[in-house]
Amino acid sequence: MTTSTVTRFAAPTLLLALLLTGCAGNSSQSTDGDGGVSIVASTNVYGDIAASIAGDAAKVTSFITNPAQDPHEYEASAKDRLALDDADVVLKNGGGFDPFMDALLASGDAKPKVLDAVAISGLAPDAHGHAHVEGFNEHVWYNFGAMTKVAKALGAELSAIDPGHASEYARNVTAFTTRVDALERAEQRLKATAGGRGVAITEPVPMYLLEAVGLVNRTPEAFSQAVEEGADVSPRVLKQALGLFGGPKDIAVLAYNAQTADSTTEQVLDAAKAAGVPVVDFTETLPQGKSYVAWQHDNLDRLAAALRKHG
Repeated sequence: MTTSTVTRFAAPTLLLALLLTGCAGNSSQSTDGDGGVSIVASTNVYGDIAASIAGDAAKVTSFITNPAQDPHEYEASAKDRLALDDADVVLKNGGGFDPFMDALLASGDAKPKVLDAVAISGLAPDAHGHAHVEGFNEHVWYNFGAMTKVAKALGAELSAIDPGHASEYARNVTAFTTRVDALERAEQRLKATAGGRGVAITEPVPMYLLEAVGLVNRTPEAFSQAVEEGADVSPRVLKQALGLFGGPKDIAVLAYNAQTADSTTEQVLDAAKAAGVPVVDFTETLPQGKSYVAWQHDNLDRLAAALRKHG
């Protein structure tokens, strides 16, 4: 995500955001525990991971929870402000993905412990919290090793804040990372059959997962970059993207981000369907009623089914 993407991600002004308590973009959700620790997460992806580690010992509030919500257009609300003021721990993606969290943190007096998934992951050289790194894919929740690191960092922080539940946090970290290890093994099994095949994307959201199973991105970079930035795609670049389907390049699957679909991405979607190329939807938030691990298993299962269908 580039600087222009960050611009469309941020709330207009803090004052306006505080007035928008009832706006459609606000979809905060809380899970109550019996402990005194409060955790705030920028999206329900991190909220679910936090709840997995905290168990019943903490309250977890996720700001973005609606699977139909485009995270790029999220506007923080007064309810978000209050939740963050009460937080002991804030879990955000970082890397320019959720700068509304930085705006909220900078505008208030509260000083919670902030865990930045991009920084913890070690995937982005010279990443500093809210800063975007040019050319870096900040959607690190599709990197399972990164989420193992996040879970361990959160468990350590919760144990320091609430030592009375330290053994519970440690057990939960072990249980969560064991489930994530199973996801990584599933990736490797799929790689054994999918490695080297071509993939087209509308945005680089799921690229960590796609690369982990050995797929090779054939999409013109100018196309996916423009879509991610919300910029116009030139006719020449669009022609190149559409030419992926039915052309000389073997495209086994189209990875499609339905949350930020527009007329341009829909043309690519139509071209893929017309050419008989299977389409797999990937999102930036959890589907309703799904845990992080179950969601990623579903992603891998749907991808495997699409690749089998393509032959």
